[in-house]
Amino acid sequence: MRFGWFVVLLASIGLLGCNNQPSNSDLRVVKNKSEDGVPNAKSPDASGEKLRIAFVTNQIADFWRISEAGCVDAEKDFGVSVEVRMPSQATAVEQKRIIEDLLTSGIQAIAISPIDADNQIDWLNEIAKKVPLITHDSDAPGSNRLLYIGMDNYAAGRACGELIKKALPDGGEVMLYIGRLEQDNSKYRRQGVIDVLMNRDRDIKYYLSQTNAWDPADGEVKGDKYTVLGTITDQGKPDVAQTKAEDSINSYPGLKAMVGLFEYNTPACYQAIEKAGKRGQIKLIGFDENDVTLQAIKDGHCQGTIVQNPYLYGYESVKTLKNILQKVEGAIPESKYIDIAPRAVTRENVDEYWADLKAKKS
Repeated sequence: MRFGWFVVLLASIGLLGCNNQPSNSDLRVVKNKSEDGVPNAKSPDASGEKLRIAFVTNQIADFWRISEAGCVDAEKDFGVSVEVRMPSQATAVEQKRIIEDLLTSGIQAIAISPIDADNQIDWLNEIAKKVPLITHDSDAPGSNRLLYIGMDNYAAGRACGELIKKALPDGGEVMLYIGRLEQDNSKYRRQGVIDVLMNRDRDIKYYLSQTNAWDPADGEVKGDKYTVLGTITDQGKPDVAQTKAEDSINSYPGLKAMVGLFEYNTPACYQAIEKAGKRGQIKLIGFDENDVTLQAIKDGHCQGTIVQNPYLYGYESVKTLKNILQKVEGAIPESKYIDIAPRAVTRENVDEYWADLKAKKS
């Protein structure tokens, strides 16, 4: 899996459910109107109406606000109308309610990050019968989605595992933290971390061809140098994530590293380490570009983070669905996969990375 430079936009500081997020609604609508509020007249659709595209996330998060920015720019660039919807509760039931509402409103194409891919297959196939459907961030390869836009989460997990090895060259006890394991991206990301720590020479194809190869989520995974104590889930709730991080510090006095695999997990672990007075004693490694995480890297309190490109998740999803609706040749690649490569951010490159993010935001 290649790692390359990519462009992202910075989301503001804040975890899920904090004060700068909508309190009473899951709807994040990007409107395509002129300054006086009247819909723009130009349209790429032969009918004279703008193509209507939906971008559906798996919950509310700063990570997804970067995707929303990509949707906004794509809407302007391609002359379509985009609705960004973030479930106020990270559940498959809430996702289903949102999609039903969108279909009733006449949406013409949908990009979704499935919350529970294995158990949403039939439902996703029903959607795919009605409108063009693609997945982003987290895939549902067993469904009839047209393609997946995102990174190789297994390879990204392996990259995270390498950061853990650099933080703990002599080995030790490691705990993993993640929102949920029902998502396709969660499973592969976690397994990639474990395989690196257990010195396994595998790739994503191994898990695509093996049904019982996954390490169990409950219990230890023990290797020659590293022991993964467990995988702690929080169902997308940052307050629960921090509480569980604090509990694990108290329960495992020999804990040497905490690894946050979702955007908000790393700041939650950081706060738990600070509260316990164990800065420097417990190493921190993460995913995504939360400001707390980046500052911790800059200050030397976090080994590094594996960042995605959520901006391009939004931009490319809108662009691709617009091309599919207009039957543009090559809109769906033969691989049914648009690779948005991740990158490791460490103390050596965090200043450059963060400066670029701030420039994009200004």
